[in-house]
Amino acid sequence: MATNTTLDFEKPIVELEQKIAEMRSLADALDIQPQIEELEAQVEILRANVYRELTRWQRVQIARHPDRPYTLDYLTHCFDDFIELHGDRAYRDDPAIVGGLATLDGSPVIVIGHQKGRDTKSNLRRNFGMPNPEGYRKAYRLLSMAEKFGIPVMCFLDTPGAYPGLEAEERGQAEAIARNLFLMAQLKTPIIITVIGEGASGGALGIGVGDRILMLENAWYSVIAPESCSSILWRSWEYKEQAAEALKLTAPDLQSVGVIDRIVNEPVGGAHRSPVAMFNTLRAVLTEELKDLSAVPIESLVHNRREKFYAMGVWAG
Repeated sequence: MATNTTLDFEKPIVELEQKIAEMRSLADALDIQPQIEELEAQVEILRANVYRELTRWQRVQIARHPDRPYTLDYLTHCFDDFIELHGDRAYRDDPAIVGGLATLDGSPVIVIGHQKGRDTKSNLRRNFGMPNPEGYRKAYRLLSMAEKFGIPVMCFLDTPGAYPGLEAEERGQAEAIARNLFLMAQLKTPIIITVIGEGASGGALGIGVGDRILMLENAWYSVIAPESCSSILWRSWEYKEQAAEALKLTAPDLQSVGVIDRIVNEPVGGAHRSPVAMFNTLRAVLTEELKDLSAVPIESLVHNRREKFYAMGVWAG
């Protein structure tokens, strides 16, 4: 469902596009095609300049755009034969995490990801993409199934964080996430992680340990959201832009320090501007990555995965 949401830094582009639309409505009565073409060229130049020089906070805004594709969109369009599986076999099903069986280029895979809603009703059902413990336990069940049958795993991260409510803590939120981290660190099957939107804190990391960590160009991934960081350091959300700069949470930042392995390019303007192009790009990238990982012996795969995460955060003074 398109919302026609315009971000602040996009307004000059939208204003020019609106002017072009108005001129096109008069094109039959007036000979203004050359002027229209000139304005269209200006829009393309402006769009390229704006999205080439985005600040970290602007990328956070794009990652949160309400029209941005969510996990179920990717599972439907990047994979074939997707069958959703429900429940953690202990308490209930958590709609904030979805997963199941699918095929990618003919190969069976287990897919798992955070899922947000598109409107108030669906956001309440999905808990705004913030999983409860049973969501992580559902993921644990699917991960165990993947290892049992030798099926590769693909996880999609897009959450503002694990649900911080009292009831989630009573049901063992931290323990559920920790068990997933322990399992994924030693799972004997290939794991590919893709950060498609927001990747906040342990809520994202709870299904985020893998052999290859991919990140869409305008996604973000951090131990804390900029607003929360601002409220802790400055006791106000007003400094969220400065917090975003300090956190270095964008894909280029994280690739430079080895937290992620590959940046997946988005269409100009973000994944929501051309979802079909984004689906095609990610499908090709996932197919390529899976082919590469499938050629690695399982024991080497697990060893390399552990070494990869052991090396993160190492500081040589």
